[in-house]
Amino acid sequence: MTDIQIILLSLLQGITEFLPISSSGHLILFSKFTEFADQGLAMDVALHIGSIIAVMIYFAPTLMDIMKGVCKCKFIPNFKNEGCRFFYLLLIATLPIIFAGAALKYYGTDWLRSTKLIGWNILCYGLLLWLIDSWALTARKINSLEIKDALLIGIAQCLALLPGTSRSGITITMSRFLGMERREAAKFSMLLSIPAILAAGILTGYQLWQSGNIAQIITSCNAIGYSFIFSISAIYILMQWLKKWSFLPFAIYRMALGVILLLEAYGIYDIRNLF
Repeated sequence: MTDIQIILLSLLQGITEFLPISSSGHLILFSKFTEFADQGLAMDVALHIGSIIAVMIYFAPTLMDIMKGVCKCKFIPNFKNEGCRFFYLLLIATLPIIFAGAALKYYGTDWLRSTKLIGWNILCYGLLLWLIDSWALTARKINSLEIKDALLIGIAQCLALLPGTSRSGITITMSRFLGMERREAAKFSMLLSIPAILAAGILTGYQLWQSGNIAQIITSCNAIGYSFIFSISAIYILMQWLKKWSFLPFAIYRMALGVILLLEAYGIYDIRNLF
């Protein structure tokens, strides 16, 4: 894998991971519609790890409050302590995707990388984001979330196992449906990404280490570094954007891209004509 491919993939990952437009879908499409070979799942995970490090640094004060709360409660659930409460809400929201991911791994994932499936997911969930973001109330903050809210957001996150859905997009959509403010919905979505992606990263990293493929390990480390730089920039831009504006531009982009991909998938238009 060339340096230019790693940089382009990292840029794509950094831009698309936290914007609700599907990073996994874009990473798959990158290899489908360029001359570069498919980077593979291990590289996808490495790119996501860079994004998670960016989240952890950007929201370091919040994570510190969570850890202080958990330590104060000695890891015993105590919803009167905000830090401890936040920790267990994130844990509850993470549980569904653990089981769903295990089931998907058992049945295989190759069938998920089709342009047709990605196109439909990008289009339909983009439309859903627009509808709910336009009509939902904007009143609740993270500290108002209850166990049932966290569970619903966690169940919605399972849909992100289908490329094109967008993990951030679907969790933000559910959060907005539950009445959360846009910035609060984005914050909870980003923090929720830490457990699932970190677990996948640890597993993939262990497998790489066991394989003894030094070149692949170095490539993955480079991808993590580049992805971190682009990701933390994207987080800052999104959080500033949501101070004044909605998710409408992202929904429009998704719907337009979805239509183009479906035209390609059904043999109506060759997407390569755009380049």
